[in-house]
Amino acid sequence: MLSYWEQTSFTTYDFIIIGSGIVGLSTACSIAEKQADAKILVLERGIFPSGASTKNAGFACFAKACEMLADLEFQSEDMVVSLAYERYVGLKKLIERLGTDAIDYQNLGGYELLFEGENSAIDDKIEYLNGILKKAFNTEVFSLRNDRISTFGFSNIETLIYTSLEGQIDTGKMMQALLAKSRLFNIQIINGALVKYLDSDGNGVFCEVQHHFLKQSVTFKASKLAICSNAYASEFANEIDIQPGRGQVLVTEPIPNLKFKGTFHFDEGYYYFRNINNRVLFGGGRNLDFENERTKEFEYNQLVQSELDRYLQEIILPHTHYTVAMRWAGIMGFTSNKAPVVKQVKENIVLAFSCNGMGVALGSLSGEKAALLLLS
Repeated sequence: MLSYWEQTSFTTYDFIIIGSGIVGLSTACSIAEKQADAKILVLERGIFPSGASTKNAGFACFAKACEMLADLEFQSEDMVVSLAYERYVGLKKLIERLGTDAIDYQNLGGYELLFEGENSAIDDKIEYLNGILKKAFNTEVFSLRNDRISTFGFSNIETLIYTSLEGQIDTGKMMQALLAKSRLFNIQIINGALVKYLDSDGNGVFCEVQHHFLKQSVTFKASKLAICSNAYASEFANEIDIQPGRGQVLVTEPIPNLKFKGTFHFDEGYYYFRNINNRVLFGGGRNLDFENERTKEFEYNQLVQSELDRYLQEIILPHTHYTVAMRWAGIMGFTSNKAPVVKQVKENIVLAFSCNGMGVALGSLSGEKAALLLLS
């Protein structure tokens, strides 16, 4: 039941991208920046990007000291430094492409909170991390700012680790800016397009998408294709080493005279919070129940929710009246070694996925790498 016009003008492209999140749109924009006449189609299963791109906390961060120390137990120094630097370069790419105003980028610094008894030999550990990171950053990335604990109003915190190189963005504005950039390049985006099947041969790639109104499949064709659907990428290739990870987040109503600004982490980065328009955005707790949080289901885990509520009341906002305004969940993708994956799996198919909870930082760089593979 497709018309002649639909078949001749809407189904054939040079490149197809599966996924309209940060990686998918960054891949599409990178192709368009290098090949202005390219016909590019982005297929998105949801009304909005379905994973975490419109659900993340808006942290423009790249390194957390205690997480890096934990990673060094199973990764080499070179790999830990390389991952931090790739995130840093990815953030710069995002800012260069969209501009600071469009994404409301604020360089307010990043902090890591250590509870009482957690700061054993922390001075030596910070000195060690700064030493290995200096190879890439040529500056001291971390320092101690315990003087700000009382200023911020936190309870039961003994140590604050600070970096001046991190900031925060408005996630909604960032995704709107990426969509606007895509429209400037005449990139076609179809929402509600769940890819049911894809294949390739010597003539290109073929994607079957269910047309919900006509109750039939529509086949889209292109010379090359990129799978940028992160945690959902395994639906197209069983051998992909990726596991979903659910992130749960809450936001309070505005709090008068909220004392802190910047991005904050604790427990090796498993918990994170920030000030957004005088509200507290707080999320995390996946490590409380790894098995049940390794899911693609958009649901709440009561164990995680209860712990978020407890930390918010006892640590972040003690002696402060507040009301939780909303809660939500997003689905991230994780690899066993925390490294993002960008690789060519067939002559005309590229994979770009698994930002390991660092999509804001890594998405633009992963998209750039995927585009270069598609154009080679």
